[in-house]
Amino acid sequence: MRVFEVKTNQQLEDAYQVRKIVFIEEQDVPPEIEVDEHEDSAIHFVGYKDEKPIAASRMRLVDDYGKLERICVLKEERGKHYGVEIIQEMEQYLKVHKVKKSKLNAQTHAEDFYKKIGYKTVSDEFMDAGIPHVTMVKELS
Repeated sequence: MRVFEVKTNQQLEDAYQVRKIVFIEEQDVPPEIEVDEHEDSAIHFVGYKDEKPIAASRMRLVDDYGKLERICVLKEERGKHYGVEIIQEMEQYLKVHKVKKSKLNAQTHAEDFYKKIGYKTVSDEFMDAGIPHVTMVKELS
């Protein structure tokens, strides 16, 4: 997979399409929650395999950390480390911009995935869009 920081309208449309399939169609997140007021200020990423968009995410710079959000991979492409690749690309962006910490709200079913790549749970379980989540952080070196 090749991951890009979104720079074109087509890349942004591709990222939104992956997010729509995963969050709205697969997980029943209401569209008005999935696409929110932070879209224009977020830094978006999209991953392609054979020119087809298969992964997406966005990130916001908040206070002294990078907030990783909307991380998703199409169902048929999961288990192939593409989630790790897109997260590494976001973390690299943060390191280049001298941001030393990343934070995310993980769906609880994915908590172990994030732990394996260095994230630590720092909250109790909470509901977001009807899905159980926990907040996780990682110190970037």
